[in-house]
Amino acid sequence: MAATTVREIMTPDPRCVGTDDSLQKAAELMAGDRVGALPICGQDGRLKGMVTDRDLVVRGLAAGKRLSDPAGSLNQGEAVTVGADDSVDEAMRTMLDKEVKRLPVIDGTTLVGMVTTGDVARALPNPAVGDLVEALSVE
Repeated sequence: MAATTVREIMTPDPRCVGTDDSLQKAAELMAGDRVGALPICGQDGRLKGMVTDRDLVVRGLAAGKRLSDPAGSLNQGEAVTVGADDSVDEAMRTMLDKEVKRLPVIDGTTLVGMVTTGDVARALPNPAVGDLVEALSVE
């Protein structure tokens, strides 16, 4: 039996916040979509990074940024990604190694989806689920 791929478990067609869009817009998009993170995309439509709800509060508002400041100002460099045709095991390893709970999914250079720890946990056999959740829950 072939390994499950990330493409099979991801949420397709994620919404991006533009690098020049405001932090206010990023917050509104997160609230409207009921998500805790958004990819940051450039004018070329390519992935530039990620912004989380925690970034908005801790690195944004608490650090003196204004809601009118660009979302790209919170970008911390290249986003950790996973390939659409990578195995779910590879996604889990990446999440554990990079200590992230959400991964943008790319196909070549195109952003095609998002995968979360919940998506991965549902796709893994039960013993692996506990390992993933335990490792990612430590703060």
